[in-house]
Amino acid sequence: MFDLDRFIRENIKNLIPYASARSEHSRKDEVFLDANENSMGDFSTMVEGFHPGMNRYPDPFQKVLKEKISGVKGVPTGNIFIGNGSDEAIDLIFRIFCSPGKDRVIICPPTYGMYEVIANINDVRVCKVNLDSRFQPDSKTIMESIDGQTKLIFLCSPNNPSGNLVNREIINRLAASFNGILVVDEAYIDFSGEKSLVEDLYSRPNVIILQTLSKAWAMAGLRIGMAFASKPIIDLFNKVKPPYNISTASQIMAIKALNNVGIKNQWLRTILIERDRLSCELSRISYVIRIYPSDANYILVRFSDHNQVYKALLENKIVVRDRSSYPGCEGCLRITIGTREENDRVLETLKRF
Repeated sequence: MFDLDRFIRENIKNLIPYASARSEHSRKDEVFLDANENSMGDFSTMVEGFHPGMNRYPDPFQKVLKEKISGVKGVPTGNIFIGNGSDEAIDLIFRIFCSPGKDRVIICPPTYGMYEVIANINDVRVCKVNLDSRFQPDSKTIMESIDGQTKLIFLCSPNNPSGNLVNREIINRLAASFNGILVVDEAYIDFSGEKSLVEDLYSRPNVIILQTLSKAWAMAGLRIGMAFASKPIIDLFNKVKPPYNISTASQIMAIKALNNVGIKNQWLRTILIERDRLSCELSRISYVIRIYPSDANYILVRFSDHNQVYKALLENKIVVRDRSSYPGCEGCLRITIGTREENDRVLETLKRF
């Protein structure tokens, strides 16, 4: 049976969290003279379009936004953490569970580069178990790589940069076999057409699921990341996070956007149509060696001379990501699905080239 207490750093167990002014009293109070805010100034009285109340600190636990996310995702608010992008949640995972200079984490390249970067920032050793030729995790090798200091395993599904979903059976096998924390990053899950793992949250006490409003919800500029996990894990996130990690403006705008599920779904349909069209058109170009199947809003494409292709696109002011240095991605560029006009511009450039 999974024992969460075994994996929490001792200093985190004993940590007395900072009690912010807004966490001690509710917004129903009337006179706020507790947080050393500027009670005189509110730009909304002077600047058109400026939202009132920005001179006050935001809700530290984003209660209204969590209620909205709860309704959209079908997850109780007590199982939701909201971070300044998913990267904040990833950083907190390392800080809660991994002792610097002692513990290890397993990642599966090619994958999202910030897992390794944040591990290095926190002085946590990284063990790499490469994905197989189908960009699926090698669960046998992963389990053989676990030692007494292995606290975390990171999987990205759909995977970045390859774009494919991780086989659900592999995730289930690792969740059941690994006596540690399994982190599944579902930043691109909305583009896959598959159900999220959040539906099975209660049967996986050692799993943390990451999502974001940056991709399908088109709110990258707001920096709203989410972690879904058991309540004891979410309580640890709230214990360690900075007191006011999500601005009032970001909370307000995210709530407004989440009221428009229909618009998001319309964007999704268009992106999926364009993903199929771009893949089909690229397959007709002679120097395109392979287009990898994608469950995300990008495609990984192998070219016979990716350097020249990358240069030609840049010369036409088109920026894509060179992923040729990643394991299994030799000669590959990752192309995000743009608007129809942007995709046409890519195709025209490549056909001329």
